Order: sequence, then C-alpha cells, then structure tokens
Amino acid sequence: MIAVVGAGLMGAATAWQLARRGHEVTLIEAFDIGHRKGSSHGSSRIFRRAYADPLYVGLTGRAYEQWRELELDSGEALLRTTGGLDLGDGRDPEKLAAVLGAAGVPCELLGPEAAAERWPFIRFDETVLHHPDAGVIDADATVGACVRRARESGARIVTGARVVGIEEGRVRLAGGEEIAADTVVVAAGAWLPGLRLPVPLPPLRVTQQQVFHFRQRRPADAWPVSVIKYTDMQAYGLPSGSDGGAAPAMKVAEHDRGTPTTADTRTGVPDAGSRERITAFVRDRFPGLDPEPVAEATCLYTTTPDEDFVLDRHGPLVIVSPCSGHGAKFTPLIGAMAADLATGVAEPHPRFRLTRRTPGAQ
Repeated sequence: MIAVVGAGLMGAATAWQLARRGHEVTLIEAFDIGHRKGSSHGSSRIFRRAYADPLYVGLTGRAYEQWRELELDSGEALLRTTGGLDLGDGRDPEKLAAVLGAAGVPCELLGPEAAAERWPFIRFDETVLHHPDAGVIDADATVGACVRRARESGARIVTGARVVGIEEGRVRLAGGEEIAADTVVVAAGAWLPGLRLPVPLPPLRVTQQQVFHFRQRRPADAWPVSVIKYTDMQAYGLPSGSDGGAAPAMKVAEHDRGTPTTADTRTGVPDAGSRERITAFVRDRFPGLDPEPVAEATCLYTTTPDEDFVLDRHGPLVIVSPCSGHGAKFTPLIGAMAADLATGVAEPHPRFRLTRRTPGAQ
C-alpha cells in the first residue's frame, strides 16, 4: 500500500496518478480537501512555458500533455489558454525567446508600440515576449478533480488527520492512530520542514505571500498572464477567476518578496507594504485596471535555495516538492513523476534530488 501525505495540488495529483494505475492508495490530509491554509487554494495559477532554463521549458511541454489528460479523465476544464507576456529589466525577453525557439515553443518578440496596439490596457516601455501557450489554472478545481478521480479509482481518502511521524512501514497520526504503508509519499508543502523524517532535507524557507485582485475597467478586455520585472521586484498578473468576485478582475502580486513564517504561525493577514507596492505597480503598468483592490488573500511558498523542486526517493519515502512558488503549472506531471518514484519505475532527476548543487530555475 502507498500512503500519500498531503492533499494539496501535488499530493492530490500523485494519488490520482497512482490510483488510476491500479495501486492501493491512502491519501491523508490534515484538514479538509480544498482548505485554504497552504499553497494550493484559489481559482488562478499561471501556466507558462517562458523559462530561461531549458529543463523547465521541456517539463512545461510534458506538463501540458498531462493537464489535457487530467481534463479528459475528470471531464473538467482546468487549464484555460490566454497567452502570456514577459517584459522588464531582468526578464530578458530576447534570451527567453532564444530558449523557447530552440525548444520549438511558439513565441514572438514585440516592440512597445506593437504590444500596446495589441494590449492597450497595459503600458509598455520595452521589448515584450509573447507566447500563446500560456494560461490560467484553476487550483481549487484541480485538487477537487484529482481527489474525486483518485477516490473513484479506489483510493481511500482520510481527512482531519494530522501526521506527527513517519517511520518505515507506518504513518503515525495525532491521537495515536497508525496507517501501515509499504511506501510513503510526503507532499506536505509548507508543513514539510516541521515533520520528523528519517531523511535529510535541504534548507527550506517558508514565506507568506500576498495576492491582490483588481477589477477590469472594461470587462470585455482579454488579458494575458504577465510576468514583469519592475524596478526592484518581480510582479505577475493573471485573470482572477472566481477569487476576484463577480466582475472580471486580475490577480496581481509580488513573486520575489514574502514574509518569513511557518505553516502553523502564518498570520493570514496581507502585508500592508506589499499592498502599497502592488497598487502603485497597477497604477503605473496596468491602466486597464481600477487601482483599488477588490479582494486580497495570502498563501505560502516553500522555497529551496536553488528554487528547483524536491522530488526524490529515500528508501520507502518519496519526498515531493516544495515547488518554490512556481510548481503549480507542473501539477499533473509532478504527480506522474512522484508515482514513478513510488513504484520504482524511474530514478530521480539529478536536479531534484534531496542533496544537489544547481543554479536553479528562473
């Protein structure tokens, strides 16, 4: 039997992949399915292929195929294509275009005037990379679809069960209950640093991230996802989905700043400084948005020093993620890779081992 600890995006996808292959699976979640205490909730996550690292460009292609497989299997639409933009100092659109072109990924470089003609609700001062395959993932629906299909394929789902220890052959729960397992997949996200595991972990940094939603001035505007290096911060924007309320809105946030915390001590209160910076950014760069947030929320990043994932096997344990704030787009693929590790049909990628030295993703 294979136990999967954590029913966020990665754990739910792993349970789905294992159950559909016919394995006996128990998925263990400390809270309810779809809870909002970690990293996997909400209606909007970015899918994009624009990485400067060829490894991740290749993985996005495989992930896209897995997204369509999950949609086919679940009967739900989970990934909506909108196109994506990369611009600003530090994003280096020309370099990104060269990497994407070498991988056969469709993309184009546009000057500021041509870009403004196509997207008049965004202000452009520089060359822009556009790649049409980018889009928006519904994280809430993805978790729900994976758990539902895992259950329908025979998986046992255990909720409200806090894991306090993992030893060879068993998972110990708060209250003294134990679940026997031949292999344990640990997909605990921000709770991973606090688990007592018989395996060395790399240094992990947990931060609380803030996201803000801004209403579109013209609801008919078709907004792409955007990643912009702006002065001293990297910001991103994408269509909000239901998180932004009834009217069309954009989710805008900082990627490279967050408040250090732990999974159990995070405040859940958005940082006022982040709100001010993002509001100023929206006023400057997104004239098509009303620059007053209509909704806001927090989530957690769990980041490795090199920003690569952790996806490795150590004896009967498989450690999945943390995904360093950019893993959601790979969800069904990471589930498949974790299932391969759990069943012994694949070796870990060297970049994702528990102990490694790499420059990391961009």
